[in-house]
Amino acid sequence: MIFYLTALFAGLLVVSNILAVKVFTVLGFDLPAAVIVYMATFLITDVIGEVYGKKMAARAIRAGFIAQLIVLFFIYIAVEVPPAPFFEMQTEYEMILGGSFQVIIASLVSYLVSQNLDVLIFHKLKERHGRRHLWLRNNFSAVITQFADTSIFIVIAFIGTVPPNILISMIFMQYIAKIIIVLLDTPIVYLLVGIARKQLDKERAMLMEVTEKVN
Repeated sequence: MIFYLTALFAGLLVVSNILAVKVFTVLGFDLPAAVIVYMATFLITDVIGEVYGKKMAARAIRAGFIAQLIVLFFIYIAVEVPPAPFFEMQTEYEMILGGSFQVIIASLVSYLVSQNLDVLIFHKLKERHGRRHLWLRNNFSAVITQFADTSIFIVIAFIGTVPPNILISMIFMQYIAKIIIVLLDTPIVYLLVGIARKQLDKERAMLMEVTEKVN
């Protein structure tokens, strides 16, 4: 199960970077199309940390970061290779996949800070409560880390290009939207944790059977 969760985590990170180009409006909130996909990555690291421990969650974060760097490298190559004479969408291709260096740096920095902060807060609460109050550490860690993630990304990505009052408005709107998503995904966290624990218990039981037979 841990392998599937880590693969899903890395895959969603890569997809979120591509989807982020589009901005949509819902109920007065202007949000990047990647917001739901990206928020799911925090859900997954919470599940990994809850079931498999802090070290495994940290490994997933490192794997996701490396995956992003590799994908960005290959996207850069794909954008820079000369287009065929009949390919007439090079400008659109660059616009969608290329992104700006400033936005890419903002994405990577906010990712590293917020994901590691999330794991830190989540496990501080778990050390205090054990298996109890999963909803508390899932939501409380998100309240802190999503503010950090949103603030870091928007400030680095748009500083110098939009007025300060617009920056504050963007941070506030995206932060509120992310917190709403976090509150809604709490049942999914419980569901995935339950599935992962059952799978882990089966794996441990099988390992004990094998060990007993060998002995």
